[in-house]
Amino acid sequence: MGGAMEGGGSGEDRLIARFFRPIAGAGGLGLLDDAALLSPPEGCDLVLTKDAVVAGVHFFADDPPASVARKALRVNLSDLAAKGAAPLGALLALALPKGTGEAWIEAFASALGADATQFGCPILGGDTVSTPGPVTITITALGSVPKGGFVPRTGARPGQAILVSGTIGDAALGLKLRQGPNDVPFGDLGAEQRGHLLDRYLHPQPRLALAPVLRAYAAAAMDVSDGLAGDAAKMLAASGCGGVIEARRVPLSAAAARATAGRPDLLRAALTGGDDYEILACVPHAAVAAFTAEAARAGVPVALIGEIRSGEGLDVIGPDGTPLDLGAGSFSHF
Repeated sequence: MGGAMEGGGSGEDRLIARFFRPIAGAGGLGLLDDAALLSPPEGCDLVLTKDAVVAGVHFFADDPPASVARKALRVNLSDLAAKGAAPLGALLALALPKGTGEAWIEAFASALGADATQFGCPILGGDTVSTPGPVTITITALGSVPKGGFVPRTGARPGQAILVSGTIGDAALGLKLRQGPNDVPFGDLGAEQRGHLLDRYLHPQPRLALAPVLRAYAAAAMDVSDGLAGDAAKMLAASGCGGVIEARRVPLSAAAARATAGRPDLLRAALTGGDDYEILACVPHAAVAAFTAEAARAGVPVALIGEIRSGEGLDVIGPDGTPLDLGAGSFSHF
């Protein structure tokens, strides 16, 4: 996009001026230059992350553009939160099929600007292009942590507890509900519970309020984007250890609990499905009570779901006390 958001033609210039310049942060220099300018806070390290969302992969092509914008930004903010970081700003690359109407772009930009304000993550620039393929949005988010405060994936050690924020499986079940709204288990849900699952798929809630608590107590952390079981296994493998999670301890919303009751297939979907964007954290047992209390004061519930052990691999123990076969345990693009 022009300047910090680069555009090559007058049509692009008009699009940027109308829809994106009004939502740009000061570091974007009015989107009139070739780059943005950002001074990191004194005494802080920079944290950078990039995630893309693609129509037909991460969202439905007919999803409201406002929801698409929110998801695109929030999945990146979730990564920052898991590292203990506070947002500084974001760069946007927007690839749109020719013929995308101005109403779509206006709704997208308005919601993106509202979220940028809500979460303190100004849009600093980026690029707009046309594409013969589906709508594709790529955001690079920049954050900061006090020097030495970065929370890695690699700090898990045997004897630590595994905790997770919020509730698990809502988004995966929301996706299944979207794909098969007349399936029997969802027919048992009321309108409010169905709406909860659908909203959790459309609108992730980045746990930025948990970032300082993670810095204070967590030895390792990552966000749950591809599935609880698979992402926990990734974190343990990165740390060179193994662990166990008890399915009965995994926090479920009332809607997810009702949908999965008596349905082992849906419980597996809840434990392995993506798009939760909750935070997995490894915390020394002696600090679990303090971590839980501080998280609650920050407005983020956390639950102890397992522990780290020596060796390799992750065991997930089912409600009946026997190990669950979860296959790959998470979503994979390839």
